[in-house]
Amino acid sequence: MVGTTSDYIDWLLKRAEGRVLFLTDPQVRRQAREPAPAAKEEILCGLTEVGAIRTALKDHLSQWNIVLTGIVCFDCESLGLAAFLAEEYDLPYPTVESIRICRDKYTSSSRWLKRSVRTPHFMLARSAYDAADFREKIGRPCVLKPVSGSGSELVFRCDTVNGCQRTAQALLRGIQERKEHRLYKVATDCFLIEEFVEGVEFSCDFVLQNRTVEILRLTRKIKASEAPFGTTRAYVLTTCEAEGLKNLEDLLGKAAQALGLSRALCMVDFLLSGEEVVFLELTPRPGGDCLPHLLLQAANIDMLKLALDFAEKRSLELPGPQPERGWVGLRLHADRAGSIKGISTELLEKDPRVKAVHLIRQNGDLVTLPPDDYESWYLGHVLFVLGPQADVEAQCEEVARLLLVDIEAREP
Repeated sequence: MVGTTSDYIDWLLKRAEGRVLFLTDPQVRRQAREPAPAAKEEILCGLTEVGAIRTALKDHLSQWNIVLTGIVCFDCESLGLAAFLAEEYDLPYPTVESIRICRDKYTSSSRWLKRSVRTPHFMLARSAYDAADFREKIGRPCVLKPVSGSGSELVFRCDTVNGCQRTAQALLRGIQERKEHRLYKVATDCFLIEEFVEGVEFSCDFVLQNRTVEILRLTRKIKASEAPFGTTRAYVLTTCEAEGLKNLEDLLGKAAQALGLSRALCMVDFLLSGEEVVFLELTPRPGGDCLPHLLLQAANIDMLKLALDFAEKRSLELPGPQPERGWVGLRLHADRAGSIKGISTELLEKDPRVKAVHLIRQNGDLVTLPPDDYESWYLGHVLFVLGPQADVEAQCEEVARLLLVDIEAREP
């Protein structure tokens, strides 16, 4: 397991005991609240030091008489390292080149365009002038994003030419501020600008192998209305039939193969615009965030353990159809910056719709809001089942308000 978080390590220690060797960044271990694995099960090494990693891994395998049977990675910034190690040990995994293509949004979009896979019209931009010129030419709202980022971090919508200019300058500053982060080292002097496409956004996990696709998870995204553009408020488990998605497996296979993938467990974000599927991002890893918890609770699918099975080429044994009722993974965010002085889930736990609450923050933690920080404002998630009323967004708001958080502003 290459470079994952301490909560995922704890998950697999409990649900795949004795099966995984973790390659972990020392900082992750220092900040972890969960217990560490046994010495045999973890290598602590900086994940940018390839030479040191090769030596540490070779020595560890020899010391403990371990034979590797597969490579797994859940973190976007570590996918390239995972591919490199897979090639070193002749293990099944996407190639280094396919990972490079997937993690570069400009290259991904270019590949899709060349192979007639629908994606928003786009351009690689290097200045505010480039952004303004693109917006003026297409005459529609635009989205600006880093070439190699992930999620909604530093993703902005611009409706006007002047807005594109201002936002492009802020985006380039944000990328420069993060240039030492492994996610942003691919391209620090440019960004992607693309047309804004109206539609309903979905997130999906699927397996590609033997030129066939099997969908493991389909969720409709509920966007946060009063948060940075692109922020996902909730995921709603759904099906292709319920959403009117036709031939999705064929489209997923075409999109993945266009990026050089032939066998992979993938996560993809796409829009349904009218009846057209528009691809945004595809990465050879399963969806993270609250999604593994949602799938385990709602459908008894352990996506983290399933990823291990796939890596070892074991047969994937999945339960029957997903539950008919609407299961929701609701993400909880702080509404202001400061220090957390109190956080209560009492009202949440009394709501009959709520099935599980998972918080990752506690008293004393500091909260900083986007665009300065996209991590600390995320408090955790709630899993709940929709009530009889039809308005999903309204129910998400109702449930979110049941979390009581006291945040004390910091002195300037």
